[in-house]
Amino acid sequence: MVGSSHEALHRIFQKDPALLTHALQQVLHIPFPEPHDFAALNVDLTEIEPIERRVDTLLRAETDEGPYLLVVESQGKPDERKRGSWPYYLSYLYEKHRCEPVLIVVTQNTPTARWAAQPIHLGMPGAPSLTVRPFVLGPDNVPVIATEREAKRDPALAVLSAMTHGRGPQAAGILESLVAALKTIDADSAAVFVQFVDSCLADPQVQQLWRDLMTATQYFWRHPLAEEVREEGRVEKGVEMTLKILEWRGIPVPDSVRSRVETCADEELLDLWARRAMNVENAEELFDGDGA
Repeated sequence: MVGSSHEALHRIFQKDPALLTHALQQVLHIPFPEPHDFAALNVDLTEIEPIERRVDTLLRAETDEGPYLLVVESQGKPDERKRGSWPYYLSYLYEKHRCEPVLIVVTQNTPTARWAAQPIHLGMPGAPSLTVRPFVLGPDNVPVIATEREAKRDPALAVLSAMTHGRGPQAAGILESLVAALKTIDADSAAVFVQFVDSCLADPQVQQLWRDLMTATQYFWRHPLAEEVREEGRVEKGVEMTLKILEWRGIPVPDSVRSRVETCADEELLDLWARRAMNVENAEELFDGDGA
């Protein structure tokens, strides 16, 4: 399962390399030639010296104009160390592969996008020996896709839209449209995209909305995220049932008992407490024999 928005924001292009060139052409309006083949390359750029250098995603795109190396960096916040590492990546890759490297930075927030878009000049002021100009995909240029028609027209771009704009006020419309679009592509790809989106939704309410939307979609249940959600659902029902039974029986529930029940993530223990709730005379008896 994808563990963070950082991973999801670049791994989506490993899953669908064509989305990357489409974003260059349609979002950034760069006349990048149409690739007819892609190959994933080793992201480790470390040399013999013990200095570790890794890019996030590295793809080789074969075009009629020759090969390009697409270097994708997921950036969560400004990091001045990139002023040294990004030029290094590009010069190292050109020297090693003898084909043109293209740097694309992907981010979810506008300040980072503006920072990343600033050219990196190395050398004399006004006459740099080396200039690096990253291409940046972020909230200011990735389109907001919030209608089913738009989402179905380009499901992969709709996924990127959800990953980029999932924190904004239009999140609900974006996610609902994306659900319709995912039904038009193969189930395995859709399930991977589901996880990428889930990893990028920082707002708990928006993430819960996404999971609620996904529960009715069969391909969702094939992946680890599905099991996590199912487990959460069973636990929530156990908590609710235990407290409801006590309420129905008119037994007061002290804050200490309520807190212990609501913070329990053990499905079997919650089931035991729910059965005990039907017979106890006071709420504390739920925990008899369970230890401290």
